[in-house]
Amino acid sequence: MPKQPLIVSSLALLGAVTAGPALAAELTISCGAVGAELTLCEEGVAQWEEKTGHEVEIVSTPNSSTERLSLYQQILSARSGDIDVMQIDVVWPGLLANHLLDLHETLGETVTDGHFEAIVANNTVDDRLVAVPWFTDAGVLYYRKDLLEAHGHAPPQTWEQLTDIAREIQDAERAAGNDRMWGYVFQGRAYEGLTCNALEWVASHGGGTLVDAEGEITIDNPRAAEALDLAASWIGEISPDGVLNYTEEEARGVFQSGNAVFMRNWPYAWSLAQSEDSQVAGKVGVVKLPHGDGGESAATLGGWNLAVSKYSENPELAADLVAFLTSEQEQKRRAIEGAYNPTLASLYADEEVLEAVPFFGTLLPTFTNAVARPSAPTGDKYGRVSNGFFNEVHDVLSGNQSGAEAVARLDSELSRLKRRRW
Repeated sequence: MPKQPLIVSSLALLGAVTAGPALAAELTISCGAVGAELTLCEEGVAQWEEKTGHEVEIVSTPNSSTERLSLYQQILSARSGDIDVMQIDVVWPGLLANHLLDLHETLGETVTDGHFEAIVANNTVDDRLVAVPWFTDAGVLYYRKDLLEAHGHAPPQTWEQLTDIAREIQDAERAAGNDRMWGYVFQGRAYEGLTCNALEWVASHGGGTLVDAEGEITIDNPRAAEALDLAASWIGEISPDGVLNYTEEEARGVFQSGNAVFMRNWPYAWSLAQSEDSQVAGKVGVVKLPHGDGGESAATLGGWNLAVSKYSENPELAADLVAFLTSEQEQKRRAIEGAYNPTLASLYADEEVLEAVPFFGTLLPTFTNAVARPSAPTGDKYGRVSNGFFNEVHDVLSGNQSGAEAVARLDSELSRLKRRRW
């Protein structure tokens, strides 16, 4: 059985002594907070331990990516080596680069061979490879195949179609006795997940990407405002009020229990939806996200990488663990068992992978052409940019302001940040 994760508070990670197995461990790793992600990491780590004879403790960190980043920043700012290997979001390399090892120096130039070039470039800061790609992600739309077929609908291509279909099926299901049915669930809590959802709404309406590649602020436009107003119209109508506090797992819980027609989530939810305890096993389809009037489908680029702290007491050993966990063998296992998107292009033509996760083949363009969050042009200000975005959007969803008010306020806030230089 996989070992239980070592649960450590931020205080402990910043230097307090922990008892028991943590003292005997040669390495520590943060890789997956809960569920299948944590289990798959534990299994991969166990294989490396068996191969090398070394021991690794799994450090438990917050499930919220926003809270996890804050914890990492505390640890690294204190130059603490309490976490040797860190799982870092695709938008964090620029924020954490000064505290991370150059893995090209430790593992050689070939460590990134075969990985998607865009992600390697994303993880390279000032010619230093600060993280190795582990799995990539893009938002997708899950839907109940059985319910759409029963009501004579194809998967929606536009957000307006999704709204209408969700309302129709939700009302019919409630009339038939399922008063817990909702039309659409997504990530609505004020955190990085809402930035991802809102960027998809805005970009798919032709409203830009908040800040463009040259660093120009683009959010204050009618199409962006329209996208946010449409999303706000869902709350209490086709989406529960509680969605305002949903992360990925809360949304998945509602959908997987059979109480939602549509769900926006990441590919990892596929294998869980097919599990033995899932109420919707065999009833789920996956397609690209809808688009708005005059726009095209947009999926936010997600994904996670593995990095080594500069303050690790065992940097070469930690780098070897990273190389093992990001290898083709491990990425294939994770794709088959957990539907985690590989960062190695060759695996998208692998028959065993496609048998386990059929939509990997049909949605490959979605994964390779996903919309990046503006972390590169905004540099170390990205955290504040995203925070401002998801808070303004959350206010729109909560009914506290209109889309037009939100994009105007956000433009002013980002302009102040930019005057201090990205």
